[in-house]
Amino acid sequence: MKELKIIAFTHKTTDIQNIGYLHLDDAQREERLTQLKANSGVEELMYLSTCNRVEFIFVSDEDFTPAFRSKFFLAFNPSVDVQWMEKNAEFNEGEDAVHHLMRLASSLDSLVIGEREIITQVRNAYEESLKFGLTGDLLRIAIKHTIESAKEIYTHTDIAKNPVSIVSLAYRTLREFNLKNDARFILIGAGETNTTMAKFLRKHGFQNFSVYNRTLSKAEILAKHLQGTAFSLDQLGQRTGGFDVLITCTGSEDPIVNQELYTTLLAGEKSKKIIIDLALPNDIEKSIPNNFAVHYINIEGLKEKAKENMQKREKELTVCHEILDKQWAAFQEVYHERQVIKAMQSVPQKVKEIRQHAIDNVFAKELEGLDDNAKEVLDKVLAYMEKKYISGPMIMAKEILLNKPN
Repeated sequence: MKELKIIAFTHKTTDIQNIGYLHLDDAQREERLTQLKANSGVEELMYLSTCNRVEFIFVSDEDFTPAFRSKFFLAFNPSVDVQWMEKNAEFNEGEDAVHHLMRLASSLDSLVIGEREIITQVRNAYEESLKFGLTGDLLRIAIKHTIESAKEIYTHTDIAKNPVSIVSLAYRTLREFNLKNDARFILIGAGETNTTMAKFLRKHGFQNFSVYNRTLSKAEILAKHLQGTAFSLDQLGQRTGGFDVLITCTGSEDPIVNQELYTTLLAGEKSKKIIIDLALPNDIEKSIPNNFAVHYINIEGLKEKAKENMQKREKELTVCHEILDKQWAAFQEVYHERQVIKAMQSVPQKVKEIRQHAIDNVFAKELEGLDDNAKEVLDKVLAYMEKKYISGPMIMAKEILLNKPN
């Protein structure tokens, strides 16, 4: 099982702001990950990127040494600071990697314990990597079992009762300002995070929304849900109507809103604004909270509330770990069975080769003396014997190897 490996950059290993620099934009993700797999020599690859973690989950028979990790980092980005990557990452392989995946999807390793979004993010990350042709058999069974484990946690514990994700934490903070329902909202980005935020906003009666996104069609989908108006991102600098709340979350590597653009968005208004920046790296230029009258809410600022949330849910952790221990035992059985099946996959072909060798070489002269009818009967007998000699002994061998004698 040592071939399963994980390199994780999370809120536990580095500053959240740094994690954003490892994010891959949607437009370049397939190409970058395909190159990473080819240049690093790994057999399978899955890439997970959320607001507080970036993880590389992969399969490789190579030893998980600093030299191998350095090769992997440089394959991801030739100009990367390898020493920084090594220092700020968590490394898991084999059994530890499986445990890490199960804790991850069950939210036990999340910034906010009990956030249900993570199970969807893990599933979507796997399906995307599968679509790119990057995954294989081991990741398939590992992620399948991981998702099943998370569902077990969410079903049989209160770990997700009244869930408090980063988005809901941000929304609860927003609600403290007692905004009127006609407050003017600007949403920059139409991805998963802002879509989730939109559900909260719409549910509680807010009704004045302008959605900006690079891909206009995605902005239109989110705007339709909010009964708002959609714009392409390059129209943001043309806005003239002012705003009360600006919510932003994009995958941009550089700030979306600088001081000049922010001044334009204010449209001469002097009232204190609310900014919720859930992007990594941040979409709002660092100088804006210092130079303008704003209530600034970002992921880093929500960490203390997340810690309080963790304390409230600690009593559920014991039950969660008991469930994961059972799931780990179940995974071992599945993994062992797959290894046996893989090891025996060559048996049918070997039997066929023996049969063909007997016909073409060992008994070739004897077979020349048979008429067509006899040859046909013999071929049927050999085919029958071949089938039985493959299926019967293989079933017996599988039962013995799996310690499940019938």
